[in-house]
Amino acid sequence: MRNIQVYDKPGHRFVLLNESEPGEEDGIRSNQFLIMHGDAGVLQDPDGFGVMPRVLAEMLRYLPPVQVHGIVLSHQHPDIVGGLSTWMEVTQCPINVSAIWMRFLPHYGFKEMSRFVGVPDQGLPQLAVAPGFNLQILPAHFLHSEGQINVYDAASSILFSGDMGAAMLPLDKNYIYVDDFQSHVPFIAWFHRRYMGSNKAIRIWLQTISGLEIDMIAPQHGPIYRGQAVRDLLAWLRDLTCGTDIMQAGGYFPGEPA
Repeated sequence: MRNIQVYDKPGHRFVLLNESEPGEEDGIRSNQFLIMHGDAGVLQDPDGFGVMPRVLAEMLRYLPPVQVHGIVLSHQHPDIVGGLSTWMEVTQCPINVSAIWMRFLPHYGFKEMSRFVGVPDQGLPQLAVAPGFNLQILPAHFLHSEGQINVYDAASSILFSGDMGAAMLPLDKNYIYVDDFQSHVPFIAWFHRRYMGSNKAIRIWLQTISGLEIDMIAPQHGPIYRGQAVRDLLAWLRDLTCGTDIMQAGGYFPGEPA
């Protein structure tokens, strides 16, 4: 599968960079996104350590590292942060991450902490990347990280949702977009019930994004939601019980897969 031009209009692009070979990542595809405006780019959740060379090779189809003006980390997990040391060698841009993870990042061996920008709990109404290129950072706390952040690109009406909407697809499924939401539910249901903090956290997130025009939701794992599937996903999440809602004594979660 080649890179996917999720949005491609004059002067502005949103690209899903493909780094996976069939059978890798235990069937869980991690998405790396590149937003470009003019000759400036932003990388979202670059990658784990092992796939960084391929992600870089795919990015070079569009722009050189010197034109990467920002990196955004939705949360602190290794499938996102694992390759960051190398990205810090080939780029000179700021790296945005929730402020609550700033004191933990040195444990990954990062030495240039001055490049990290701590995003406050309420997010950032405007992340100025380059002249005419602005993004919005939104809080998504406890979904599934205490300090998860989302990125909204108003120019394309795309919400990069981190692990909200993430799917665990089996190896024989390889679709890029969700058009039939009901057939997609089996691949997202357990992940969200087990990894999202609570229905309260979900509803606060839904309130946070309620005023946005969203044509697509692009999660960090699995296919991209578009059209009616965006509305279906948000409606499904509104009534989802998850995390502390369903946790029982002894660390038991009802309905846990064998």
